[in-house]
Amino acid sequence: MSRKVHFFSEDTDFSPAQKTLLKQWVADTVRSHGRQLRGLNFVFCSDEYLYQMNVAHLNHHTYTDIITFDNAEGEGEVEGDIFISVDRVRDNAAQLGHDFALELHRVIIHGVLHLLGHQDKKPDQKAAMRAAEDQCLADLARRKGV
Repeated sequence: MSRKVHFFSEDTDFSPAQKTLLKQWVADTVRSHGRQLRGLNFVFCSDEYLYQMNVAHLNHHTYTDIITFDNAEGEGEVEGDIFISVDRVRDNAAQLGHDFALELHRVIIHGVLHLLGHQDKKPDQKAAMRAAEDQCLADLARRKGV
């Protein structure tokens, strides 16, 4: 288990299942990209909590499922805080017809991939991000024995 990956909750009592598996998956994903994991904090929160962060830190007046803060100081290091709205993930999963856990795992790894340098502003970047997410999710499924 990676001691450098932590899960917290703000304004919700949510806690992810299979924490040890998720922590190792995240840590291994970082290592597989040739980076050194310094520390990652995942903060699961409500829509309102994340909305207020979006306004305060990014001046975006919209709801979102994730905000990622890159705190790395050294080259090749990964360190950050990833805030995830459990409400938004749940709503998105329902709208897309996905299982909540699958959508949550996609959002978790989406934040990690941003810290690894993946972007998603342009259509080709979005396609590359989705492919990277799918590859990571397939790895997680293998680890679960699915």
